[in-house]
Amino acid sequence: MTTSLNSSALSSGSRPPLVTRALLLRFVSMIGASASFYLLLPVVPHYADASSGGGAAGLATGALMLATVAGELAAPRLIARFGYRIALATGLVLLGAPALVLIAATGTGLIVAVCLLRGLGFAFTVVAGGALTASLIPAGRRGEGLALVGIVSGVPSLVGLPLGMWLAAHVGNGPVFTAAAVAALAAIPSVPGLPDRERTCGRSAGVVAGFRSPALLRPAVVFAATALAAGIIVTFLPLAVPRSSTALVAAALFVQPAAATVARWLAGRHGDRHGPAGLVLPGLLVSAAGTLLTALTGSPVAVVAGVALFGLGFGVSQNATLTLMYARVPAAEYGIVSALWNFAYDAGMGVGALAFGAAAGRTGYPAAFALTAVLMLTALAPARRDRAAASSPGSPG
Repeated sequence: MTTSLNSSALSSGSRPPLVTRALLLRFVSMIGASASFYLLLPVVPHYADASSGGGAAGLATGALMLATVAGELAAPRLIARFGYRIALATGLVLLGAPALVLIAATGTGLIVAVCLLRGLGFAFTVVAGGALTASLIPAGRRGEGLALVGIVSGVPSLVGLPLGMWLAAHVGNGPVFTAAAVAALAAIPSVPGLPDRERTCGRSAGVVAGFRSPALLRPAVVFAATALAAGIIVTFLPLAVPRSSTALVAAALFVQPAAATVARWLAGRHGDRHGPAGLVLPGLLVSAAGTLLTALTGSPVAVVAGVALFGLGFGVSQNATLTLMYARVPAAEYGIVSALWNFAYDAGMGVGALAFGAAAGRTGYPAAFALTAVLMLTALAPARRDRAAASSPGSPG
């Protein structure tokens, strides 16, 4: 893969406009997809556990992430064949419509089926939408632009994660399922106004090309390690703390994405000026430290501080790894980067949720959180190798 990093972007000269009409229009589908996804992310596992028990919570999140990963592997070729707009609109339909089925779903099988469809839809929205968004951001302001995108997409998680649980507890699951469906489906009319890429009927590079590139694979692996805890916190924190601590769960689910959103912005501005490569390792270490602190599930202060610390590290890791990966490929391969990065995100969340559920049944929640932190640190090896490679003469990182 070829790459070029616009060194003038780091200078203090004139800079191209960051926010354009096309980017503002893209925010509509971004907010709709994110709101639909995050409203139900903690609610469906809790609903599945209450309906069936026996590990159904982890199974629901695992199915969602498994389908998302499968969709991300297929999305680059879908985009190459049909373009951004069709892939994005298809994703919004699959993300929104199945949520309505949950209103009448009570069995684990039907809940898992809905999660599979929604995961596939979410994959199409993040890969097609991510590649499209990257093409709308000037190369010299990529870090700041992706940070702004992170804020816009982070607001639905900031609001949706605690709001979904609060609404489910106070007005029932049905209204939450309906709201998630409407959020995604209402964004579809914005899609035709977006720019599209040229469609090709021939063979195109898929996400496998990203796995073959060490320059892309190393940061993706590091990010996947931090994403392990992201899926665990959302899925199991409501179950790990005392059942009387509903307010604590809502606060924690607000603090974590809030900290991540702030960290993504700061990391983006720092990365545009000094390069993102130096932030990958600190992001991993801070994320692991926060996960370890969250293991003190009996202490409200430790839980909130732990998820806040994890959110800071996770936000830094999100921005640094994605900015770094986009800087290492030409624009024609943005779809590969979007697919690989989101693959790392969702594979990490899915594996984390499934493995944590199995481990917690044997060790208890505190020990499982501590084991997760240790497992995250295995990504120190690729993080150090990437940092060394980025520091070598002629490196684009």
